[in-house]
Amino acid sequence: MNALAQLGMVSENPRNNQVSADLSHNMEDRKDYFIVRDGMRFAGIHLLVDLWDAINLDNPNAIDSILCEAAVTAGATILHSHFHHFTPNGGVSGVVVLAESHISIHTWPERNFAALDIFMCGACDPYTAIPVLQRFFEPERIVLDEQRRGKENL
Repeated sequence: MNALAQLGMVSENPRNNQVSADLSHNMEDRKDYFIVRDGMRFAGIHLLVDLWDAINLDNPNAIDSILCEAAVTAGATILHSHFHHFTPNGGVSGVVVLAESHISIHTWPERNFAALDIFMCGACDPYTAIPVLQRFFEPERIVLDEQRRGKENL
């Protein structure tokens, strides 16, 4: 048994959706995935999303599916996902690793609360993931904060 399994940190519900990326392109073929907006160049948009009075917070397989759907809706490329189900409260922690960064979640079913990070670079629009999350988690209230990561002045 590996060290993570001994600590209870290996998901009982791993996904076999890892994708190999071809990184053999030469430097001339590489794209710059930084965004230019409002006179600023930056790596991407990082949304911090708090869902209050939400439902469906204790099923890692369903949460995995909905976060993957949210990623695809935002135009992202899924590389891998991994989720862990905690006991006794039933909370879920997990991440969908994207070519464009990640979506992560931690839920507290006993408080009807979920905290998500959605960080995406390039042409992806993390805001389009929000309606997907709303449909599944049905929160009464959403608190949203945006950070622009890797800011450069032009």
